[in-house]
Amino acid sequence: MARLHLFDLDGTLLHGSTAPLEISRQLGLEAETIALEKAISEGHIGPPEYATQVHALWTDLTEAHVTAAFDGAPWMSGIEDVWREIRRNGDYCAVVSLSPSFFVERLLTWGAHAAHGSRFPAVPFAEPLDPAGVLSAAAKVQIADLLCAEFGVSRADCVAYGDSGSDKELFGVVPVSVAVNADRHLSGLATHAYAGRDLGAAYRLVHRAG
Repeated sequence: MARLHLFDLDGTLLHGSTAPLEISRQLGLEAETIALEKAISEGHIGPPEYATQVHALWTDLTEAHVTAAFDGAPWMSGIEDVWREIRRNGDYCAVVSLSPSFFVERLLTWGAHAAHGSRFPAVPFAEPLDPAGVLSAAAKVQIADLLCAEFGVSRADCVAYGDSGSDKELFGVVPVSVAVNADRHLSGLATHAYAGRDLGAAYRLVHRAG
């Protein structure tokens, strides 16, 4: 039976950073975004409030800024190699993230079968953000189920890779999970744990286990 590998983005594929933080760096708004990241991490605001506030910060955002953020981000090494191996094995790989879809979907060019993020207006912004399009921890499970249906697999065939509270619900419904440079929210939940900058090493924890 084929497997579906589900990857978080922020703190997982991106080492020690998030897509919004990398985008904000391009606009000189790093400090403001760090404050928002602290607020959501501590539970003072939820994903819709966070997304609304970063959207308001990014009034001058252009595609050039997004490209520079993506190209200069601190990616884990070996992402494309891992996804190439997953495809070669007849398995599937997808990215499911609370970060903006216009950033997450760029990973399709690296070999992901699917990439889902929170729905933001097209860049540069000419429309308001619809909070209904912002993903949550629960939405990650819903998207995983949709992807299972698309690829003809079940939750029992899924492997989840994540680092934080937004991955907690997904880790609770799949049989195999890898905590990648994870924080306290995933303590004791994952079947495997990896600390470092090589996605291949995290993937091999699962691959070796069969």
